[in-house]
Amino acid sequence: MALFVMKFGGSSVGDTERMQRVARRIAEKQDEGHQVVVVVSAMGDTTDDLIDQAKQLSKEPPLREMDMLMTTGEQISISLLSIAIHALGRKAVSFTGWQAGFRTDKEHSRARITDIQPQRVQAALDKGNVVVVAGFQGISEDGEITTFGRGGSDTTAVALAAAISADYCEIYTDVDGIYSTDPRIVKNARKLKEISYDEMLELANLGAAVLHPRAVEYAKHNHVRLVVRSSFNHNEGTVVKEEVKMEQGVVVSGIAYDKNVARISILGVSHIPGVLAQVFGSLAEAKIDVDIIVQSGVQNGKADFSFTVSLTDLEKALQVINGIRGSLPFDEVTSEEGLVKVSIVGAGMVSHPGVAAKMFDVISKQDVNIKMVSTSEIKVSCVIEGTKLNEVVTALHTAYGLDTESQVFVGGPQERR
Repeated sequence: MALFVMKFGGSSVGDTERMQRVARRIAEKQDEGHQVVVVVSAMGDTTDDLIDQAKQLSKEPPLREMDMLMTTGEQISISLLSIAIHALGRKAVSFTGWQAGFRTDKEHSRARITDIQPQRVQAALDKGNVVVVAGFQGISEDGEITTFGRGGSDTTAVALAAAISADYCEIYTDVDGIYSTDPRIVKNARKLKEISYDEMLELANLGAAVLHPRAVEYAKHNHVRLVVRSSFNHNEGTVVKEEVKMEQGVVVSGIAYDKNVARISILGVSHIPGVLAQVFGSLAEAKIDVDIIVQSGVQNGKADFSFTVSLTDLEKALQVINGIRGSLPFDEVTSEEGLVKVSIVGAGMVSHPGVAAKMFDVISKQDVNIKMVSTSEIKVSCVIEGTKLNEVVTALHTAYGLDTESQVFVGGPQERR
C-alpha cells in the first residue's frame, strides 16, 4: 500500500460530470489498495468569474477581501467532490487549506507557506477516508485567510505530499504529461518520459503552465516523487526527478514562452555607484520581481538601462520608479507592452556550442527582432514582439529536432491553477 497525493485542476473538475469522472479515478486508486489525499482547484472559470465580479465593484479591491472571495471557489470544489466520492460508497472528508494545517506569512494574494501541521489529514486517513483538500490557500499567524497566487494548488499538493511523506504526488491536468512545448501551438510536440527538477524549474519559471515553479522547488528540496498525468485518460505520465539520462542527440528538452512580459527603460541616468541598487531595491520593497536587465554604454556621464517585469506589475513598477525620481534624477522612463519571452531549455546545452546562435538565426528567419537576451547554463531566453509567437515556437521546435509524428491529445481548456 502506498500513499498518494492526487491534484486535479480547474478543467478536471469543471462540471458535475467531470467531478464524477475524478471521483471514479480516486476510487480506482483506492481499489488498488492505496491511501489517497486529493487537492483540487476551483471549478472551471470560477476564479476568473469571481475576479470579474470584484472588479465591477472596485478597480482596486482590497487584497484581504479578495483572498476571502477567492478561497470560496476551492471550498465549493472540495465539498462537491467529497459528495461525489460518497455517492460511490466511499468515505471522504473535505478540508479547507487552514483545516489541513497550512500556515503562511501575511502577504495576501501571494502568501508563502511557513509551516504545515497535517495532523487532521493524517487522522482522517487513518480512519479510511479519502481526504479532499482545497488548494491555493492557508491561514496566517494572525488568523487571516491567505492565498498563494496562480499555481497555488500545485504548491499545495507538493507541499502536503512532503509533509505527510507521501510516496507519490500526481498532478492531473488536461494533457498526459510534460511536452517539449505547448501542444496547443505545436500539435506534434514530443512527450517527455522524464525530466529533471532543474530543467522543469527553468521551464516553469519561463512560462510553461503545466507546473508552477514553487511546486517544483518544493519537490526538489523535499525529494517528492512528482508525476504529471492526464485526468482524461490512463496514459503513462511524465516523471519529474533529480537526474535524468540524456537522450542521444537531444540538446534542447523544451521550449517555453511567457506572454506576461513588459519592458521598462530608464534613460539618462547618472552613471554613479549605487544607481542600480536604488532602483531595484525600491522595486524589491514593492514586491515586484525583475527578470532580464540590460544596461547600455555610457555617454556624457549618463547611461540607459532596460529590464522586464510581469505585465501585471507594470503600472505599479512605473509608480515606484517615478516615486524615486527626486533622489535619482533621470531623463525619461518608457515602457513597452505586447512582448513575449521565448526560451529554450536543456541540460545538454552546456556541452554543445552554437545552441544560442541557432536560436537567434531561427527567430531572424521569421522576420522578428530580438529585443533582449538572457542566458544560463541550461537556457536561453529572447524577448520579442508577440505578433509571431506561434511561428517562432513552431520553427524553434523543428530546428532543435523535437517534432514527432504523433498528435497530442488535449482533453480540455488550459489549466489556470
